[in-house]
Amino acid sequence: MTWTNQRFPCDFVEINPKPEEIDRASFDSSIMASAASSAFLPALPRPRATSAKPLLRRTSSTVRSPLRVISATAAQPSVAAPAELVESVLSKVNGTDRGVLLSKEGHADVDRLTTDLSKYCVEEPVKNPLIFGEWDVAYCSNPTSPGGGYRSAIGRLIFKTNEMIQIVEAPDVVKNTVSFSLFGSLAGQVSLNGKLKVLSERWIQVVFEAPELKIGSFDFRYGGQSEVKLEITYVDEKIRLGRGSRGSLFVFRRIG
Repeated sequence: MTWTNQRFPCDFVEINPKPEEIDRASFDSSIMASAASSAFLPALPRPRATSAKPLLRRTSSTVRSPLRVISATAAQPSVAAPAELVESVLSKVNGTDRGVLLSKEGHADVDRLTTDLSKYCVEEPVKNPLIFGEWDVAYCSNPTSPGGGYRSAIGRLIFKTNEMIQIVEAPDVVKNTVSFSLFGSLAGQVSLNGKLKVLSERWIQVVFEAPELKIGSFDFRYGGQSEVKLEITYVDEKIRLGRGSRGSLFVFRRIG
């Protein structure tokens, strides 16, 4: 939840992977190094093709899961957040390529608005059933954090991001997916599946399996396990806010 130290649908947050040696002499490895600060996906791999396997598909059974209510007594805010404040946050990040196109002043405005919105957060957001659902990664204060090398300055020229989705399913399943087109034509995606663990009233940890990359007919896994930590600072029917362990701000917009 807002997906390496690597740092998502699916990323979001700082990830602590097993260290790997990096050859900085090649272009591919520069992408990998950039991804080492990713919050949503780990580093871009050196492809080693294996037998093709079905990748996570966005179906009604695996992606658009219905909202699951854990408890009717889940904590609720004493005062509801003003609807106009929620809409102000969403309108500010809309059309910014998840924060890439925002100016320094624009990022400051988002930080101010989300700080105000966080004042209306429930006392124990990790227990609120509204955290479950399908979320679009709408913004990150560090634009290269969710997606790593795929979202670096060079990576964005090669991998045009189509979607960045995070699915949170009860009781403890998290799925991050970045869909892209290679040079604007060849479709691909990277997926991670993880298990959620509650650390405190506001903090969660997600341990992810090795990511799976698909480009055209190639489908393979790379790297190893990784983990992220995220503080939930606000959640309602439309929006979820989070901060990574290194301070990156994430805005998630509900789409399912």
